[in-house]
Amino acid sequence: MRALLPALLAPVLLVFGLQAQTPDFLEHLPPAAQAEALDIVKRADFVFETKTQPKQVRLSTMEKLFDHPVIGAAMWRHCQFVPGFYAFTHPDGAWSIDDTRGLKGTLRLVYQRPGHRVYLVEGKAAQGRLKTPFAVGAKMLTSYQYWEAKDGFHSHLRTWTALDSAILGVLSRPFRPYIRGRQDEFIAYINGNVATFGEFAELSPKDFYGPLKRDGDPIALREFQALFMAK
Repeated sequence: MRALLPALLAPVLLVFGLQAQTPDFLEHLPPAAQAEALDIVKRADFVFETKTQPKQVRLSTMEKLFDHPVIGAAMWRHCQFVPGFYAFTHPDGAWSIDDTRGLKGTLRLVYQRPGHRVYLVEGKAAQGRLKTPFAVGAKMLTSYQYWEAKDGFHSHLRTWTALDSAILGVLSRPFRPYIRGRQDEFIAYINGNVATFGEFAELSPKDFYGPLKRDGDPIALREFQALFMAK
């Protein structure tokens, strides 16, 4: 039993350590974004991190997809990953995703260096979307680090999530472990599939052209032609 104790405590200590420490990258954020990120870290209800297995895709290909969310979402849909997100860019540089079934999010890129991006995210799941009898809203700080090694593309994602105060009442408390579990599972799934569809785009990008043309999104088609078909 004594030998098992460290193994049983490790996940708890990891989460506690992430919550107790202010991320080093916060000092590099613009003042307004830094204040917002620090507030999320201090109020965080959930802290999570996940890593991907190496994928055979170049860093440059992944960068293209990160910088062009509309085409990234279109290629995601045609890989038949779920939910089937649609992405929309905004004049201020932010972009949003919508699965048309009650799951929405807006992402703002507040820090970018080679191999590291930091986003402030506002998300909402409509009533019943996460199988809860109330809507779930949250703000999230996301640190996404990625690199290319001899065995392929790697990524490390860390998130701090602060739930809307409206769902923190007595009636919602039994659902909080479930919400956390669904969020952690969903983030790991998304992160893994992002690397996977990047690998598909690397190996055979022209396979996406026909489906994208039939889909009829002029922005996605134009971005695809510029990024993957231009000589």
